[in-house]
This record gives sequence, C-alpha cells and structure tokens, in this order.
Amino acid sequence: MASLTALRPAASALAAPRTLGQMVWRRFRQHRPALIGLVGMAVILLLAALVPLLTNYDALKTNVDFIRNAPSIEHIFGTDELGRDLFIRLWAGARISLLIGVSTMGIAIAIGTLVGAAAGYYGGRIDNVLMRFTDFMLSIPQLFLLLLFAQLLRTTNNPVLSGGPLPIITIIGILAWMPIARLVRGQFLALKTRDYVEAARAMGVSNARIIFRHILPNAASPIIVAATLRVGAAIITESTLSFLGFGVQPPTPTWGNMLKNAQAQMTYAPWTAIFPGLAIFVTVLAINYIGDGLRDALDPRTLVKARR
Repeated sequence: MASLTALRPAASALAAPRTLGQMVWRRFRQHRPALIGLVGMAVILLLAALVPLLTNYDALKTNVDFIRNAPSIEHIFGTDELGRDLFIRLWAGARISLLIGVSTMGIAIAIGTLVGAAAGYYGGRIDNVLMRFTDFMLSIPQLFLLLLFAQLLRTTNNPVLSGGPLPIITIIGILAWMPIARLVRGQFLALKTRDYVEAARAMGVSNARIIFRHILPNAASPIIVAATLRVGAAIITESTLSFLGFGVQPPTPTWGNMLKNAQAQMTYAPWTAIFPGLAIFVTVLAINYIGDGLRDALDPRTLVKARR
C-alpha cells in the first residue's frame, strides 16, 4: 500500500500537461461556459459554411407565393416580405456578419498593436503624441463617426464602396483600435525593462527585432483575449449600422439588415425579427464566453501555479 501511495504523485506528474499549450487547453476546458461557447461557434461556422451550399433555395430569390409564411417544415424559419426563405438568408448573412467581425478584428489589432508597441517601447515624445491622439479619438462618439463615414461612402456612385461589406469592415476597423493600443502600451511598459530585453539591447539587437521577437510574444495573451472580444463587438456594430440603414445594403443579407427589414412587420410576422436577433445574441454570447475562457486560461499567475 505504501508503494502504491508513493507512486501516485509520480503518476499524476506524468499525466500533468508539460507544455504551455497543453496547460492552456486544460484550463480552457475547465471553464464550462467557454467550452460551450467554443462548441456553439463551431456549429455556427459549420452551418454558415454548409447550409447555403446544400439547399435548393437561393438567399436572394423572391417568391410571391410564399410571402410572410410562418415557420413550417418546408421553410423552417418562415419567409420574409418578399417570400425569401429566412433559414437560408440567416446562414448566408452569417457569412457576411462573421466576415465583418473577423476582418474588423484583424484591422483593429494590427493598428492598435503597432501604435501601442511604438508608444510603450519608445516612450517620451512618441508616447505622448500617440497617446494624446488615441485619447482624442476615444473622446469622439464612435457612433457619430461611424454614421458620418458610412454616409460619405453612400454618396459615392461606386457600388463596392456604397453598399458592400468592404467599406463597413474598413470603417469599423479604423475606429476600433484605440482600446487595443492602450492595452498593448501597458504591456510594453511592463515588459521593456525585463532582463531578457536589456540583454538583447546589450547584444546590439535592433529595436524592431526586440519589439516583434522578444516583447510582443510575451504580451500576446491579453491581445488574444481582446481580439476575441473584438469580433463580438464588431458584429454588434455592423448590426447597428445595418439596422439604421448605413450598413451592408439589401439584397445582400446580413443579420443587421434582416432586422431592419423586419422592423415594419414585427407585429404580424415576428419570426422575421426573432431568428436574426437570436443569431446575433447566441453568436456574441458564445464569443464572449470564449474570450472569458481564454482570459482565465492565459492568466500568467495561474499558469505559473500550474507549472509548479
């Protein structure tokens, strides 16, 4: 019995994750809402990818014989005011909404990381100028800027710039980098005085290499969490713009303009608003759960304890 008891710690040590990735995944799995959110997002992505391809209905095709039909076996989510199948339009619109969310996140992370890294690493006048500009951008109501730029693009005669997802991605992306910049700056201020950074400077390593090879990888954890949460925020922003009539224009479906189309018929065709609203709610909730799980899993304090 004594020998078995002595072997238990050794067995548990062998079973414990040895790499950082394994520890992060184990801690992420322990976060039940985050795991549910991950499964939910996998299902949403799978449906968005496959449903428009595997059905006989066209998301843009109208049919006057099926105007505002209630949910049925033939039309699971019902039809809209033009007889279009809402189930197909919902998942076709998911592609656009998710594309906007992910692309916007990429733009915001790229700009915010560059600005925050430069401000935090170089400090002095560069830090002062960049952070004052960041504060100025944060002081302007974002919805006002979004509506202003969206309206300016709508006045052009170019259909790509006036009604497609590209201008919405660009507008939201260039107006969403400021919180990322402040986060990255704080990380760089804390990390640039570490011994390994000082050693790299003493060896004559260039500033660019120190920033991107030594400091940025160690500041990646909060950036990853912020990037995850940025996707959900971008989806809500796009839905708000489309609901107000400044987003992606019909007939291209997005969750936001589906809600706008449902606004005038909610009393007698409530399903036209219920399903797009539920899609936005479930997707953003799943993304936020994933972000919460990543925040806990990538917490350096808990990772250090797990390694001991």
